[in-house]
Parts: sequence; C-alpha cells; structure tokens
Amino acid sequence: MRLATLATLALVGLLSLSEKVTAQLASHNISPPATAEGIRPPVETQRPALLSLRALVEEVLAQNPEIIAMRRNFDMMRARVPQAKALPDPTLNLGYTGNAIPLPPFDIQKGDPASARVVSVMQEIPYPGKLAIKGKMANVEAEAEWWNYEQVQANVIAEVKDAYFDLFYLHKAIETVTKNKDLLEKFTKIAEASYAVGKGLQQDVLKAQVEVSKLIEQLTLLEQRRQIAEARLNSLLFREPETPVGKPTDIKPQDFSLGLLELNQLALANYPTLKAQRRKIDREQYGVELAKKEFYPDFSVGVTYFNRPGMPEMYGVNVGVKLPVFWGQKQRPAVAEATASAAVEKQRLDNVTLQLFFRIKDRFLSATTAQRLVKLYGTTIIPQSSLSLESAIAGYEVGKVDFLTLLDNLVTLLNYELNYYEQLANVEKAIAALEPLVGVNLRP
Repeated sequence: MRLATLATLALVGLLSLSEKVTAQLASHNISPPATAEGIRPPVETQRPALLSLRALVEEVLAQNPEIIAMRRNFDMMRARVPQAKALPDPTLNLGYTGNAIPLPPFDIQKGDPASARVVSVMQEIPYPGKLAIKGKMANVEAEAEWWNYEQVQANVIAEVKDAYFDLFYLHKAIETVTKNKDLLEKFTKIAEASYAVGKGLQQDVLKAQVEVSKLIEQLTLLEQRRQIAEARLNSLLFREPETPVGKPTDIKPQDFSLGLLELNQLALANYPTLKAQRRKIDREQYGVELAKKEFYPDFSVGVTYFNRPGMPEMYGVNVGVKLPVFWGQKQRPAVAEATASAAVEKQRLDNVTLQLFFRIKDRFLSATTAQRLVKLYGTTIIPQSSLSLESAIAGYEVGKVDFLTLLDNLVTLLNYELNYYEQLANVEKAIAALEPLVGVNLRP
C-alpha cells in the first residue's frame, strides 16, 4: 500500500506543473500567485500526547461510577450471606405478678408462691436444614451479582474501546482530508494560473474551489464528531467533558482467525450474564427445597427465672412447636410458586443463550466483513487509485488529461482512503464488542 508516498508523488507533479505555469506567466509579464513558488510546511503546533488504550482501560476500571456501584452492590449481596444463615434473634421478656399498688415491680406479695418478678428468654429454632438452604440461596445470589459486576465491567471496557477506535478513525480522517485539502488548494492555484494565461478553463477553477469548500465542510463535521468522541470517552472515565484526551496510537491491520463456532463455545463457558443466570436458577432450586421444608415445624426453646422474695427462687424451661396446620393455604401454594419461579429462570437462560448467539454472529460478520474490506482497500483499490492519480498528473502535464479528470481522481482516492481507515476502525470496534460476549480478551 502506498498511502505514505502518494502525497509526495502528487506534489512532485504539481511542482513540475507550477514551474511550467510560472514560466508562461513570466513570458506574459504576469506575476505568479504567491503560493505557486513552493509549498511551505505548516506551522508546527504542539502535538497531542499519544493515547494508550491499556492506560484507558486501567483508568476506567478505577474511575467509572457504574463499575464502582456494581462492585458495592456485590459487597452488599455478600454481606447478606451470614445474615441468612443466622438464627432468629432471641426474645427477652420481663414480667411481674403481685400487688398493683404501689407500682410494680417494687411490691411483691411475700409468701405467695404466685407472686414473683419474672425474666424469660425465648429462642426460635427453624427446622433443621432451613437455615442452611437460606445460606445457600444468599450465597448464589451474591455469586450472580458478582457475574453481573463482571458483565458491567466488560461492557464499559468495550465502550471505552469503541470510543477509542472511533477517535482513531476521526483523527486519521481529519489528517487525510487536511492533506488532500492542501493538495487540492495547490491544484486550484495552478488552475487559476493556467486560466490567467489562457491555458485553462474557468470551470476548472470553479470546480476546484467547490471541491476545496466541500473538504472544508467535511473537516468541520469531522472536527465536531471528534469533540463528541472525546467527550464520550471523558464521560466513561469520569472526567470533565473538556479534558484533553490526546491522539490514539496508530492501528495496524491484524488477522482475526477465530471462527463462529469457537466464539460460541467461548461464550457458553465465559459469558458473565450466562453465569449469573445459572446462579439464579440454582437460587430458585434452593427456593423449591426451602418451600418443601416449610411443611415441617419450627421450634422454640425458652428459659424462665422467677424471683420470689422470702421464698425459694424458681426456674422454668419451655419448648414450643409451630404447627403448619394451614399447609393447604400456605405451604402447598408456596411450593407451586417456587417451582414456577425456577421454570421461569430456566426459560430465561434459554432466551439469553439464543440472544447471545445472535449478537455474536452479528458482530462476527461485522468484524470479518470489515476485515475483508480493509484488505481490499489496502492491497487493491487504493494502490490502483494511486496509480490512476499518478497517471492523471502525468497526462495533465503533457495536456492529454483535462483538469476535471485530474480532480476526480484526487477526490476518488480521498474517499477510498477514508473508507480504508473507517473499516480498519470497524474491525477493532466489532472485536471489542465481541469481548464482553465471549468473556475473554480477543486482542492482546
């Protein structure tokens, strides 16, 4: 591919044309245009810092509010596990039996066995196995939340990569359009000079001016899109929208060799949302077990102390059993509810899997199609367009090609260059969109 040498080759031809036109102008005692003497290098401005994709990923993991919120949500779910396994809080009861006046509990009917200050503690004990199941349910819920956190993290990273590659294309597009605008302005000056000595047509000058204006319009729109892409990237990184971003490093075409079957297998094993959904199914299955356990009674155990002044102290032990006598209205419907909920989550797993395969194929086709176009532009179309432009320049020098043909070749090559960089960015954007679906990094 000869993108790097195209401007040089065209410039050499233009300088040759410029010298001929200058000589013609001199013979007619006409001063040449100021810019026809040569091409001055543009004023060097401060180059923006190079933007590292790896550094952006590290920053977004540390700064993005959505990622931080999901991590705290996981911490919240994990803190529920020991709570679910804990026994219910015991109940402390204080009682009094005796005279109403003076106010209790200061007056006890001495010598009366029924008069006493009473302190009791009661502990409810669920049927064996219930607390263990509740702990398992809370644990798999926390695991599901962890995979949700992993999914959000992968999605945000994919968004950062998408914004980065979009910014890469826009920088390349601005550079390419600017280069071609400068080149087209030289064409315009030469057309004006040729027209001034009667060797050219006015329509050539007007057409060239129109094309320059169109490139200025294109640059304006590209600059707007660049600022939007930078603001998008800053928002993902939790920065101020006007924070300087820098220039992405160059991207070289890379092969993407994974097939659709391999991607599907990776996704089944690693897609975080699938893992979260499997944990939700486990949670509902434990819910069915717990609902069946509710047919069995819970217990309560209590200890009571009787304080009786003037008489021996007394102690008592109480044991209670909660009888599930309304099982037809409570326990049986609860089992049916839990069973239906488990079936719902299984169907959702099937739906998530189908949607996953569709999204993978969509992005896979986007990546492979863009990759083929990159190869086509880089190895065939752009080299052929470059040769066509070189031939048009050579033909224009000897008067065999008109100016509009020369202009058309330049504009055509510009469009192909822009398409090349756009498809190069599209390859990386499609692969970045695949990564949160397959759960692994597809680019080093």
